[in-house]
Amino acid sequence: MVKKAVIAGTGGLIGSTLLDILLHHPDYSEITILVRKKSKYNSQKLTTVIVDFDKLDDYADYITGDSFFCCLGTTLKKTPNLDDYRNIEHDIPLKLAQIAAKNGMKQYHLVSSVGANPDSKHLYTRVKGETELDIKKAGMPGLHIYQPSVLTGKRRERRLAEKMVIRLMSVINPLLLGSLKKYRSIPAQTVAKAMFKKITKRRKGCIRIYI
Repeated sequence: MVKKAVIAGTGGLIGSTLLDILLHHPDYSEITILVRKKSKYNSQKLTTVIVDFDKLDDYADYITGDSFFCCLGTTLKKTPNLDDYRNIEHDIPLKLAQIAAKNGMKQYHLVSSVGANPDSKHLYTRVKGETELDIKKAGMPGLHIYQPSVLTGKRRERRLAEKMVIRLMSVINPLLLGSLKKYRSIPAQTVAKAMFKKITKRRKGCIRIYI
C-alpha cells in the first residue's frame, strides 16, 4: 500500500533526517515538503512547495495524504521578536494541524520538547506546552507528540552555545538516571527513526506522547 506524507521543517536536524528516511522507503510514493525557499532535495517522489506560512490556507490542497510531520522550530537568538517566535512555535504548527484534520489526514506528528508545559515560567517550554494543548483540540484522528531533550547531530548553521551545551551533556548524560533520563541529549536521527516507526499506529482518537 503506497502512502503520502507531508513534512514542514526539513531544514532542521529531525526534519531533514526524516525526509531522507521517507524518500528511501518503498511504502511512500509521494512526499510533499513545505518550505520557505527552494530546497536542495531532488527526487521523483518529492514535491517541493514554497510556502508563505502566514497564508497557509492558500496551500491547503497540498496538505493531504496519510501523515503530516511538523518539525518546525526556532530559537530566541534566531527569532528575537516574541510575536514572530510564537508564530513559528505555536501558530503555524496549530494551523497546519487544523488544515490536516479538515483535509482528512490520519496522523499528525509534532516535534515538541521535554518539559513542555503551558504553565511553565520559561517561555520555551510554556509555548511548547501551549502548542501541544491547542493541537490536541484540532481534531486529528491520531496525534503523536515527541518531547526530546537537547538534540545532537550535524547542523548546517553554526550554533556555538548549542555546541557547548552538547559537550556538557556528554559529561552529564551518564549521571541522569531514573526519572532524569528524559533530560539526556539525544541524536536527531534517533527521534526521526522513532517518528517513522510510529506511522504504523493508526488507532483513531489516540494521542501519544513520547519522551
